Amino acid sequence: MPRKARLKSESGIYHIIMRGINRMVIFNDDEDRHRFFQTLKYYKKICGYKIYAYCLMNNHFHLLLSIGAEPLEQVMRRICGKYVYWYNNKYDRVGYLFQDRFKSEPVENEAYFLTVLRYIHQNPLKAGMAKELDQYPWSSYNCYLSQDSFVDINFALNIFNNDIERAVKSFIEFNRQKTDGQCLEVEDKKHLSDQKAVAIIKKVYEDDKNNDLQKLDKKSRDYYLNKLKQEGLSIRQIERLTGINRGIISRARG
Repeated sequence: MPRKARLKSESGIYHIIMRGINRMVIFNDDEDRHRFFQTLKYYKKICGYKIYAYCLMNNHFHLLLSIGAEPLEQVMRRICGKYVYWYNNKYDRVGYLFQDRFKSEPVENEAYFLTVLRYIHQNPLKAGMAKELDQYPWSSYNCYLSQDSFVDINFALNIFNNDIERAVKSFIEFNRQKTDGQCLEVEDKKHLSDQKAVAIIKKVYEDDKNNDLQKLDKKSRDYYLNKLKQEGLSIRQIERLTGINRGIISRARG
């Protein structure tokens, strides 16, 4: 069945979601996140895109950007390809890291632009990874407060007010508003937040020097997988966070 054609944006602005293959974790630690930022900065100069918002979660990321000299598909191939090459070298792995096709939606007017901006910044709160917007270090929210040049903040702030101080105040108030606005989503409903699930995974096999379940022998791997299921993680969530096939997880008996 042919893929549905990607919707093109007349404004050149897109909301993008990219997630790990089988929903596996793509950012394991701060070094991974910093490396991804370096990749974004590197290609920002080459491709000429502008970044209005971002948020790095455990197994996916959001971007709100406008394309420049290169089409969106080329931009994403560059960003993801460079990061995957580095990631695979670091973790001594081979193969795909991201699912084969990123999700995107065009953003054609100021009202929806602000809706997406707020939705991206509120992701960590909805996932239980932070209680306040400024407590999460891996989104662009604080860039608007500190006026970090990595993010192109003027476009959004000018929508609120031409005076920078008033604009930032309005930006903060707007982003704090609770909303059920519909935006492009990951489609990943679960009972345990990823933050809690990752903490459980680390606790379950904290005494094992090999912290990669995929590299364990079958008996040891099945033992830990069964423990994770007993701790309340769903098969889908274990698959997403470890990269292990759900068939193996469902058959594991420790």
